[in-house]
Amino acid sequence: MSGAEPRTAGIDSVTLEVFRNELESVAEEMGQVLIRSAYSPNIKERQDCSTALFDAGGRMVAQAEHIPVHLGAMPDAVAAVMAENPEPGDAYILNDPFEGGTHLPDVTIVSTIAPAGEIVGYAVTRAHHADVGGMTPGSMPAGATDIYQEGMRLPGVALRSGGELNEDLMAVILANVRNRTERRADLRAQLAAHDRAEDRLAELIEEHGRGRVERAFDAIIDYSRARMRDELAAFPDGTYDASDVLEGDGVTDADIPIEVSITVDGATVDVDFAGSAEQCAGNMNAPLSVAKSAVYFVVRSITDPEIPPNHGSYADIDVAAPEGTVVNPNPPAAVVGGNVETSQRLTDVVFAAFAEAVPERVPAGSQGTMNNLIIGNRDRDGFTYYETIAGGFGARPDKDGMDGVQVGMTNTLNTPIEALEAEYPFTVEEYAFREDSGGDGEYRGGLGLTRSLTVETDAVVSLLTERRRHRPQGAAGGEPGALGENLVDGEPLAAKTTREIEAGTTVTVRTPGGGGYGDPDDRAEADREADRLDGKVTDDTEER
Repeated sequence: MSGAEPRTAGIDSVTLEVFRNELESVAEEMGQVLIRSAYSPNIKERQDCSTALFDAGGRMVAQAEHIPVHLGAMPDAVAAVMAENPEPGDAYILNDPFEGGTHLPDVTIVSTIAPAGEIVGYAVTRAHHADVGGMTPGSMPAGATDIYQEGMRLPGVALRSGGELNEDLMAVILANVRNRTERRADLRAQLAAHDRAEDRLAELIEEHGRGRVERAFDAIIDYSRARMRDELAAFPDGTYDASDVLEGDGVTDADIPIEVSITVDGATVDVDFAGSAEQCAGNMNAPLSVAKSAVYFVVRSITDPEIPPNHGSYADIDVAAPEGTVVNPNPPAAVVGGNVETSQRLTDVVFAAFAEAVPERVPAGSQGTMNNLIIGNRDRDGFTYYETIAGGFGARPDKDGMDGVQVGMTNTLNTPIEALEAEYPFTVEEYAFREDSGGDGEYRGGLGLTRSLTVETDAVVSLLTERRRHRPQGAAGGEPGALGENLVDGEPLAAKTTREIEAGTTVTVRTPGGGGYGDPDDRAEADREADRLDGKVTDDTEER
């Protein structure tokens, strides 16, 4: 045995916890800088962005609690940038879904952290930009059939080299997007978050020494892996299958099958999407990085949520899908809906498969869609509004589902009515819960929402939605949640559509409710017993 000091030497449990919190606070502070510096309501109000820290080997060490579909896919983006051999002071920008991105509006920046001239890690931000070019305002066209229609592709190029901004690249980017002022400001907000990360990590290294900080990286990852292995080892071994469908792809309305097979063997989990449909003509194709994100999110949801999310949390989970399928498409497939909608269906099927193994940990079906609403005009410096609209959360085995919340692969806030009407030519007509939209059960599914607004100028509306034909399923005898609806001036719209509208048009989105859990008769009996205890019901009144 050599006399070399182990990488994790000197990192006791107390020190590990201190470092873990310090590193997570760096990631959270990055997020706050980005949110507070951004111009677009999509980032500053809805907080559609994510931040994380990686070590020099490309392993995630800490993340802020932001967007699951962003965070789970970040390692592929870091790997793509590392392949370019970045130098200290470099910051690479990318959004190409076939080079480590998710869909084109999600713009990722990966910067080196090298406070003493040698790379010790990477800072990463991913933010949904309200427009990145393409055939429609908002860059999420319902009818796209290849990625070239969805916007500008950035495969991983240096936005900043040696600390100097590449103004030529910035000019190219801004020439290909709508609302250049907002885009430039949001990109600069991302870079400001990276500067903050380097400053904070430099302070940690100055205080503790580089070697100790790097040992802390290893210790935190090892700790998460050990805890996750303990959780997975408690799952019953076996193979568990589930399937569901997407409601068309914007080109056809035909259902698109999604299938998963999960094998639990000790503390390892293999997830295989073989049997899913071939890649589709429309934009519901999801890159494999998005499928990984969905799996990681579900595993974290059904294990101990206190396990620090990092590389170690997912080291024993393998995700595979055949090339050329809707879950792992080949270029130039259109993918913008895959990131937002197929990711939700992947979450649903993975939850359903795990429900066979650990039913007490899995809720009934949630709304299963992000209800993507995009409105903008074609003026070069016009407006582009984007929002994912909340809905019903599935009932749990021991409590009702939550009303009007984001579910699955998104974790954004809403755009407040005041901000919406101040920033855009809109009048909000209604924003309310949908009564009785949650599925009945011993525990009721969460309620969906109605979001209705009048657009005061000519514009283009795009909708990418699901659960307009297949209701969110109940569990253990619970009833399904209500379907969602899309309307323009009261007339139904397809689940996926792009339409030109005139000034004064009212657009309404009614989101699905969550499924119920357990036999509804058990809830009725529990309600009668509660009323009896409150003195509201007696044996005589029940007989009458």
